[in-house]
Amino acid sequence: QVQVVESGGGLVQPGGSLRLSCAASGSRRVIIDVMGWYRQAPGKQRELVALSNSGHRTTYAGFAKGRFAISRDNARNAVYLEMSNLERKDAAVYYCKAKVAGRGHEFWGQGTQVTVSS
Repeated sequence: QVQVVESGGGLVQPGGSLRLSCAASGSRRVIIDVMGWYRQAPGKQRELVALSNSGHRTTYAGFAKGRFAISRDNARNAVYLEMSNLERKDAAVYYCKAKVAGRGHEFWGQGTQVTVSS
């Protein structure tokens, strides 16, 4: 079993920046292949924001390109999301997902709320 915990959400004004953090841990040492961020706004489906594999290869949703940056710390099984120039439509619950190497089991965090409002 792997626990995934996000942090860093909060209230930010339009145009502002926010940094989300996520760490994955288990009762035994786990090797995480892909870690990434998804988001879900009220009334909408959960959507991909950005992914990073253990080789730091990244994938971004179109809306995230140029504004968001994902980074990994493999030693800590951690992933970060730097968000800048935030817009009201970026408001959502942001979820972290960790995919274990090998069997490919996926684990989700509880989510962290991002509110963009003046």
